[in-house]
Amino acid sequence: MIVPRYRITASAIPGAGKGLFLDEAVAAGRIVTAPDAIDRTHRWDEILASPSLSADLHAAARWFEDRYTVSPEWPDECYVNHSFEPTGLWHLGFIFAARDLVQGDEITVDYRHLLAPGQEESFYDAASGEKITGLSWHESLTRSTRALAALLG
Repeated sequence: MIVPRYRITASAIPGAGKGLFLDEAVAAGRIVTAPDAIDRTHRWDEILASPSLSADLHAAARWFEDRYTVSPEWPDECYVNHSFEPTGLWHLGFIFAARDLVQGDEITVDYRHLLAPGQEESFYDAASGEKITGLSWHESLTRSTRALAALLG
């Protein structure tokens, strides 16, 4: 579920296709998206072992520990693009505004939090040219918890 008003249009990130843009300001630390309709999670090894789930590997996102959703029918949340300097902070399936955001800002997150540990994205970070490789659960949770605590003061 996307909380603020938004629109989907061409991303400013080279090669990204469409992006999710705010139609209103959002203060730092406020929720931009929240999980909804998550009816089943899978362990990473289950996804890799299942032909039907692994066929939709591009639509897998880590929520917690070794539990992922595989949702190729995701609605507009799938237009949140990657950045190593994101406007949104991914934490346990929520996206929080990583700073004060203004109308017209594109919502981005660091995909390393959504990928399996060591999993490499099929594309590189547009700004730096660096590989996007999934973090361990411990590192992801540590980084996102510290970042959220700093946002909330």
